[in-house]
Amino acid sequence: MAIIKPFRGYLPPSELARKVSSPPYDVISSDEAREIILNNPDSFLRVIKPEIDYASNSDIPGNILHQHAKDNLQDFIESGKLLQDDKPCFYLYEITMGCHTQTGIMAAVSVTEYNNGNIKKHEFTRPDKEDDRTEHIEMTNANTGPVFLTFSNDGEFQHQIESIKNKTADISLQADDNTLHNLWKIPILDDQISLITYFESIPALYIADGHHRAASASRVQRIREAANSYHKGDEPYNFFLSVIFPHDEMQIMDYNRVVKDLNGLTDSQFINLIQTNFNLTALPNAVRPNMKNIFSMFLLGSWYKLKAKDEILSDDPVEGLDASILQNHLLEPLLGINDPRTDVRIDFIGGIRGLEELENRCSLDTAVAFALYPVSIENLLAVADANKVMPPKSTWFEPKLRSGLVVRLLD
Repeated sequence: MAIIKPFRGYLPPSELARKVSSPPYDVISSDEAREIILNNPDSFLRVIKPEIDYASNSDIPGNILHQHAKDNLQDFIESGKLLQDDKPCFYLYEITMGCHTQTGIMAAVSVTEYNNGNIKKHEFTRPDKEDDRTEHIEMTNANTGPVFLTFSNDGEFQHQIESIKNKTADISLQADDNTLHNLWKIPILDDQISLITYFESIPALYIADGHHRAASASRVQRIREAANSYHKGDEPYNFFLSVIFPHDEMQIMDYNRVVKDLNGLTDSQFINLIQTNFNLTALPNAVRPNMKNIFSMFLLGSWYKLKAKDEILSDDPVEGLDASILQNHLLEPLLGINDPRTDVRIDFIGGIRGLEELENRCSLDTAVAFALYPVSIENLLAVADANKVMPPKSTWFEPKLRSGLVVRLLD
């Protein structure tokens, strides 16, 4: 079962929602965020990326940064940029990007369910990032950004939310990236009970994005339980903020790779070695891979199509992924990328930036780029169900959730 709980969220007034809400903390750089707040000091980026209030060459300790985030959050509340709802609510959150629309429920979900494996993972987390997010939650006493969850939809979910979507949204905005965001409050108890009952019938939830936020919420729960001699299990720290979307509305884009050098190989040596495991043909221009097991490669100003040979394919839910095939049969043996999670010679480019960004990086600081076919949501569910993990940077979800639309305090 999936346990969800309403809460009294802090939301910007509808007329301020476009200014206050922001991209997630981990999809833009600190310098990009600094550019945004030059024209919009009301951006929630000042809470989720507090370093942007300091010069780019500053070396500010994490505890000071997160204290600054807490102060900024308190200022947002005291100045009326975030207002707390009178009643506990669920929130219906709809995002549209181009022709794609997805609608999910924003709720508090159970840390115990996460700890028990009923909220399933598909990625490893990094201890340093967990440390940072844990300190952020502890210091701000808040979930400032939601964990992005999904579930296997049987078709019933859309019926659950149909009457709510027929009402006028409480918040409606168009973000700078032209995505449309609509939010409906769900304060009526009967509607809440219906949603709680429905999600109790869902066998499991899956993390799409936000593994570090979820892991950090679990760490905060352990810290606070240990410090609370009257712990009962229903305290706010036993839950974390999430948005839950049905799997059949998810959109996953490609997550591409660039490598700084050819590991001492000449261009011709590299191309010859590739053909051991891949069929290589020249492309007249930039073309995205149109099916699984096919890659596009940019090298020395030219595009190539790589098709994985049958002998390196696998039915294993992880080894059969294109990211695994590329890593195991090209990046590691030819280019010496042994651990893509830590190797500084490799970088990852979200598919939203297009193939032009791969060409641009090769003109600036990298030698070769690879475009991959997007992972399917069915691939993700299969990996999580097998209690396995995907290679790093396998999935790029679009559209992105806005931060600062709903904030949940842990009191």
